[in-house]
Amino acid sequence: MKLTIPELSLVVLIGASGAGKSTFARQHFQPFEVISSDFCRGLVSNDENNQSASGDAFDVLHYITAKRLAAGKLTVIDATNVQPEDRKTFLQMAKQYHCFAVAIVFDLPEELCHERNQKREDRQFGPHVVRRHTQMLRRSLRDLEKEGFRYVYTLKSPEEIANVEIELQPLWNNKKHEHGPFDIIGDIHGCCDELETLLQQLGYEILPTPSSPSSPPPLWNTPTYHHPEGRKAVFLGDLVDRGTRILDTVKLVRNMVTAGTAICVPGNHENKLLRKLRGKNVKVNHGLEQTLEEIAALPEEVREPFTKELTQFLDSLVSHYLLDDGRLVVAHAGMKQEMQGRGSGAVREFALYGESTGEIDEFGLPVRYNWAGDYRGEALVVYGHTPVPEAEWLNNTIDIDTGCVFGGKLTALRYPEKDLVSVPAARVYCEPAKPLVENSFTRTSQQEFDDVLNIEDVLGKRIINTKFQPNITIRQENAIAALEIMSRFAANPKWLIYLPPTMSPVETSSVPGYLEHPSQAFAYYQSQEITEVVCEEKHMGSRAIVVVCRDEAAAEKRFGVVDEGIGICYTRTGRKFFDEPTLEMQLLARVNTALTASGFWDRFNTDWVCLDCELMPWSAKAQGLLRGQYAPVGVAASIGLNDAVKLLQQASDRQVNITTQLTHYQQRAEMANQYITAYRHYCWNVTDIADLKLAPFHILATEGAVHVDKDHRWHMEQIAQICLSDPALFIPTAYKVIDLTDPSSQAQGAHWWEGLTKDGGEGIVVKPMQFIVKGSRGIVQPAVKCRGQEYLRIIYGPEYSAPENLQRLRQRGLSLKRSLAMREFALGVEALERFVSHAPLRRVHECVFGILALESEPVDPRL
Repeated sequence: MKLTIPELSLVVLIGASGAGKSTFARQHFQPFEVISSDFCRGLVSNDENNQSASGDAFDVLHYITAKRLAAGKLTVIDATNVQPEDRKTFLQMAKQYHCFAVAIVFDLPEELCHERNQKREDRQFGPHVVRRHTQMLRRSLRDLEKEGFRYVYTLKSPEEIANVEIELQPLWNNKKHEHGPFDIIGDIHGCCDELETLLQQLGYEILPTPSSPSSPPPLWNTPTYHHPEGRKAVFLGDLVDRGTRILDTVKLVRNMVTAGTAICVPGNHENKLLRKLRGKNVKVNHGLEQTLEEIAALPEEVREPFTKELTQFLDSLVSHYLLDDGRLVVAHAGMKQEMQGRGSGAVREFALYGESTGEIDEFGLPVRYNWAGDYRGEALVVYGHTPVPEAEWLNNTIDIDTGCVFGGKLTALRYPEKDLVSVPAARVYCEPAKPLVENSFTRTSQQEFDDVLNIEDVLGKRIINTKFQPNITIRQENAIAALEIMSRFAANPKWLIYLPPTMSPVETSSVPGYLEHPSQAFAYYQSQEITEVVCEEKHMGSRAIVVVCRDEAAAEKRFGVVDEGIGICYTRTGRKFFDEPTLEMQLLARVNTALTASGFWDRFNTDWVCLDCELMPWSAKAQGLLRGQYAPVGVAASIGLNDAVKLLQQASDRQVNITTQLTHYQQRAEMANQYITAYRHYCWNVTDIADLKLAPFHILATEGAVHVDKDHRWHMEQIAQICLSDPALFIPTAYKVIDLTDPSSQAQGAHWWEGLTKDGGEGIVVKPMQFIVKGSRGIVQPAVKCRGQEYLRIIYGPEYSAPENLQRLRQRGLSLKRSLAMREFALGVEALERFVSHAPLRRVHECVFGILALESEPVDPRL
């Protein structure tokens, strides 16, 4: 006996104690699919037979059931369920989660059930229990379907139970196995001329069909289109009403569906037509009259069979489909995340009509609830139903009903390319009740919606999946710290498309007197089987992200910002770099002019760019740090130690034997002076733009591209062209390419680093030539820094180079720092990828916020 069960169902086993429900469940379902009331009693009381714990046990059972159904998992309830009130809760849950309710009834003889219980030590209760179960069960049998069970299977003997075979049936809307590519076409409304033009523009061709002049015309005498490259058309419903070639449209679509070259979902107009064809009393308006007139104009001998087949075709249409492994959802009026892939009357109703607020607008039309504004699903949802002047993305959804029948255009979305293709309407076929008004704003609907970010999108523990590192965990306590910074100090989040990652230093050096040395960087990348690296000078400045647009119109169009200029310069924590807006405006204007002069905008076919830079001097941003930390330490150490040396020298001059102490304090005084000299290298006064220097080293992203696919030589060469246009502002980053297979090349790199740091330079950054390199355990460190001896004195303190201190510092661990650097790097690239692909701001902000949250990780900030 085969029992067919929809793949997403709530299966309720019904039977007296001893009927064999648990055994049946173990044999036919996966362990996690079955939720047993006995097991839940054990969870809450350590005794599966403790009936006094039933209340708590069923609370647990209902909770688990709800979580599984919400996740779209088949769930089997193993309990007696012989009373209607017991089953009512499960039927309500099936309805709430849009699942099919299935009842499998074990209607076995009372004596058999009691006999089985007698053989079990944990089932020692009288026959009256089984008798009561059996009586309640048989009183319920006739009403199970009325209660709400879609499928009811009754098993009356052990032999029937033993011969059962369970078949899980995919839901009709499950076409996840179809991967496209697809051409999704919006509401047509009988505009067949435009449909044929659009299909041809999309590359579809007419299939040749043999015909005989003597044969009568077939009922569906319209050409069938197919795509030579195997693409498939997807029609979003509302094929009928209002236009001039309604039946031609239906024939064309039906023929393509029958030939397997198209998929179609129903619209509300098809649903109304179907009810009319079935004899229901419907109001003939909104274009239905034109459809009925075309049907009435058919020859009498054709009309009846055509109407019959039309009814069958319309009845066969499924509310919505999940395609491409669930990554694409198509429905006439849209589909909420919790309804996708489900089957219920509510799901079909939403697919046909969407959701309204219950209000009526000034045109007499229902006010649509903006479900897409609340959408948070991973699946892309393509829909129509509500005519719009232009198809626009909103939270990974898009309405492509561009009102062809109202004089707009017929639009198709090519998937997975996400390209829009449109054909203008030949004329206005029907005057709309609500005028199609072009959006007078330069901002998109997504940008308007992104004016307010939802705190729920960033609070709590979060797991972010990125292209280069899956499952990056953001702890709740770190998220709270990031929220404090972001809400109080950060720039407009619409500008914050990227935050730079932290960078790990090289492994501790064993070279005498050195804590860091390039040889360790070369050795690390050699161990990762990398043969070529680039060494870039590490500038004596502050990390700055510079976003510049061609003009203010481009800033408003791409970033959705209004009256905020042509760009922004911000720090690695998302704060505005300059306290003085005029200075920022001047810097951005100079950068813009250089980009224009170098031909950057045309060369990259973009109106904006995101640059990763160092902005000099360091004191321009770290003035407070200098005054409050470094300078006081330097002054105090210098005065105190020099005075100590003077006094010790006087004692020595009096023949007191304090040579050791004097030498020690002289060394300490010298290190204090070196400390002062070191930080002074990074300071100069900044009064206007002429005092600033900008050193870009990455062209991170432009329109349509994230440039992590180019090597670092490309970045240096492209940036050099920009620098030539304004040498007074820009400083090209000096770099050397090192061949790791050549010891002499490595030696040259180390020698170059020694020269830079001896002259007061900060050090170098060593990177694989390729921006991203994948190793056996994922991507390797994208960069490591190697800092000079004197710069490290600023980081670790004036006396870090004393032998006893250097020995202790060599014990530092880098694993946490490197892990942090990799996670932040992956999040940064992911943020750029999402922005470039026009993802909602909350999706971009999720990654940016994650980087800021990771900065609260307990990692030594000196590394």
